[in-house]
Amino acid sequence: MPDLPELVDVYYVDTGMESQTQQPSVREPFLGFFRGDVHSELAGYRERRPVAPLRLPDGRTGWLLTRYDDVREALADPRLVKDGLLSPLGFRPQLPPDIYAATARNMLTVDPPDHTRLRRLLQGAFTARRIEGLTPAITAIADQLIDDLATPGPHDLIEEFALPLPITVISELLGVPAEDRGSFMESASVIVAGPSRFHELPGAMIGMIGYIRDLVATKRRQPGDDLTSALIAERDGGDRLTEDELVSTVYLLLLAGYDTTANLIGNAAWLLLDDRARWDAVRTDPGRLPQAIEEALRHESPVQLGTHRLAVEDVTYGDQVIPAGSTVLLSILAAHRDGRQYAEPGAFEPARERSPHLAFGHGIHHCLGAPLARLEARVALTTLVSRMPELRLVDGFTPRWRASALMHGLEDLLVTSS
Repeated sequence: MPDLPELVDVYYVDTGMESQTQQPSVREPFLGFFRGDVHSELAGYRERRPVAPLRLPDGRTGWLLTRYDDVREALADPRLVKDGLLSPLGFRPQLPPDIYAATARNMLTVDPPDHTRLRRLLQGAFTARRIEGLTPAITAIADQLIDDLATPGPHDLIEEFALPLPITVISELLGVPAEDRGSFMESASVIVAGPSRFHELPGAMIGMIGYIRDLVATKRRQPGDDLTSALIAERDGGDRLTEDELVSTVYLLLLAGYDTTANLIGNAAWLLLDDRARWDAVRTDPGRLPQAIEEALRHESPVQLGTHRLAVEDVTYGDQVIPAGSTVLLSILAAHRDGRQYAEPGAFEPARERSPHLAFGHGIHHCLGAPLARLEARVALTTLVSRMPELRLVDGFTPRWRASALMHGLEDLLVTSS
């Protein structure tokens, strides 16, 4: 492996972006975040430069952390704040101020005390008992999707199963009408893609916020038994939410409740189907699935980077001082392949005894929806192995990873049962 450069430029050539320091069309040196063999790319940093400087698209220098202990500590470090930061790599597309205001005031982007207040408002909707009570509804959704998959011929498990299941679940929870879910999925895919679809990002965000505002207006007139109506009641009754916080929270729940769970389902299904012995093991004993899901969360985390932080003072990780005001990027994928934390970290072991991963974060920003994501994955995979026991990858299938600066999921997963 060649020596790592002193300062790595973070660009993706398809963005059409320009920087004061470099034209992105000249080269594309750090594609590990975006496509290709991300694990191999990040391994070089983890082992040789675990706190690495990166030139961000806006010309500033960010710092990438890749070792498990550093990433875990940073996730809970009060000196690293969210401060309303929106992008994993410093992108800031040109948007009207009201659109930024409506995306920057949710649990993922604020710090205490606002974070504490917003999280408390949502905790009741994500209790273990309430989430487990969703099992019949999620099972019914999975069964309906399987009916379409069972027809002869090849199918894309991502497009036909992994994506529609979580979007249907979160849409039901938030009261999004069925006829609106297709357009929402397209906007969401642009927003989470990051630099690979940068030119589409302003339109997608404006459209998404406009839709959520219309949804809120509709639910104000005609409240239902859904989470959006409950949040409106909090906003209008106790004035515990500002209007921007209300819209931003629905925005977060729609995105977080869909893409990461779809990646989890798709990644886990691929890891099981890639080795027939793994698939047969969970088919004959579905009780093995929860442990296999945890290992999938570690081995191919649905998230590449934790949402980035801002250092409010000088901080030291390893032997590197990160100056105050720097952007700090936390590589979940790299942390999960750290041999200091895991035995044989590059191996997928569905029965791994201990897998303390960071796929749902750590500290005060630990994912509130983690129980729901685990339930959806368990129901989805249980339904697949029970109703389609002979499912297999199509001959010659090679995994292709989506071009995303934040997420880690398959472009497609081609399968057949015939």
